[in-house]
Amino acid sequence: MHLLGFDIGSSGIKASLLDASSGKEIAAATSPEEELDMDAPHPGWAEQDPQTWWEHVVRATTMVMESEAADPQAIKGIGIAYQMHGLVMVDEHQKVLRPAIIWCDGRAVEIGNKAFADIGREYCLTHYLNSPGNFTASKLRWVKENEPDQYARIHKVMLPGDFIAMKLTGTIRTSISGLSEGIFWDYQSHSIADRLLEYYGISPDLLPDYDPNFAISGELTPEAAVELGLEAGTPVGYRSGDQPNNALSLNVLNPGEAAATAGTSGVIYGITEEPLYDKHSRVNTFVHVNHDEGQSRYGVLLCINGTGILNSWLKNELFNGLHSYDKMNELAATVETGAEGVTVLPFGNGPERVLGQQPIGAQVKNLDFNRHAQAHIIRAAQEGIAFSLNYGLQVMRQMGLPIDTIRVGNGNMFLSPVFREAFTNTTGLSVELYDSSGALGAAIGAGIGTGVFENREEAFRGLTKTDTLYPDTGMQKLYNEAYDRWHDMLQKELEGE
Repeated sequence: MHLLGFDIGSSGIKASLLDASSGKEIAAATSPEEELDMDAPHPGWAEQDPQTWWEHVVRATTMVMESEAADPQAIKGIGIAYQMHGLVMVDEHQKVLRPAIIWCDGRAVEIGNKAFADIGREYCLTHYLNSPGNFTASKLRWVKENEPDQYARIHKVMLPGDFIAMKLTGTIRTSISGLSEGIFWDYQSHSIADRLLEYYGISPDLLPDYDPNFAISGELTPEAAVELGLEAGTPVGYRSGDQPNNALSLNVLNPGEAAATAGTSGVIYGITEEPLYDKHSRVNTFVHVNHDEGQSRYGVLLCINGTGILNSWLKNELFNGLHSYDKMNELAATVETGAEGVTVLPFGNGPERVLGQQPIGAQVKNLDFNRHAQAHIIRAAQEGIAFSLNYGLQVMRQMGLPIDTIRVGNGNMFLSPVFREAFTNTTGLSVELYDSSGALGAAIGAGIGTGVFENREEAFRGLTKTDTLYPDTGMQKLYNEAYDRWHDMLQKELEGE
């Protein structure tokens, strides 16, 4: 039996085919080869065409199914992971009405901040565990205010993964976890966030019905099966936002466990059984994938928008494609800790929640044209990303999350020895590296949701730890000094000095 997982990212679509009996990946593919573009019609905006995601789902599936071991009839379930907080709108014919307003788009910040004040901070934090902020509900209100003709045509609103599930099955559904990430869920009443919707003037009829994350929510239609080269009737058994799914892929399901990733954005995601919240909403709490009536599971999510996208910008814009990522990592390693004074604030990809939505932008400080070269900028960028994650980690610790060890997939920024060293020694965390991916996690989720896996041991039998990294006392001293300089510079920016 095989399982197929998709990871619908803002930089590309990944597909993974999993052998359920061994837990090992049979084939994997990414489409496109180059990273997807984000459209920015105005400063601070970020949009993508949902149809583009579907086109690359088709391409990635075609590539995976070219594997000799691939057999459409053997696939017993499909799972979907997706970029969180996006807004997709369709009419009654399931036609997309406008480009998706994606996770790093900042146009709805003021709308969410006003709702936070008007509804009341205490009410929002106790009922939604977050400020309405720049999340999906606030983005929908922006459409209502600024594009009333399009708003009037909406049949349903969806998250990006719900859209892909719709293309697969022809049905429009979501999950409680998905509703919570859009700030459509009331944790006190365990139902739709009616008060926020009423405040925004949004009908709850625009929201899809919901299922558990692990559940058969539909079957592959004949039309989709032809496009994908799969069997009609194959069940879709799982969907989740990319960060809860990353945690699932690493078997991070219980209180005290934590996961991290450093793709386009950087995330630390810790599990708790209590509905914790940060009173300033700098980090955010959502329903985790294995939350149900029998057990409470919440994920506290720190997100730094400007992570891998900074690395990509250096590669493609500043260096004009001159260096591969491997070469950039080699160059970074030629410079000592602290990058000889060069400091990078990596906040150039939309409003950062951990900074209270202040738009300070990305910045490079202390460049000396007589001393510094490309290697210094690369090193400072990778350190700056690690420092920003540590900055947010302190908020999570203040909330009471006991994080000592963190699990990560051996990919993206964690492929860089410099970034791994900076992250481990700045945070003081032990880091366990696993051979895993978001698409593989989605395939595992499909096996749980369809009942192919009977228990947790079966689901994660193929998960392999490749290495464990520990903080080094001597290196910690150097990184703490560099972090303190970085932190002082950040504080001056936040205070307008």
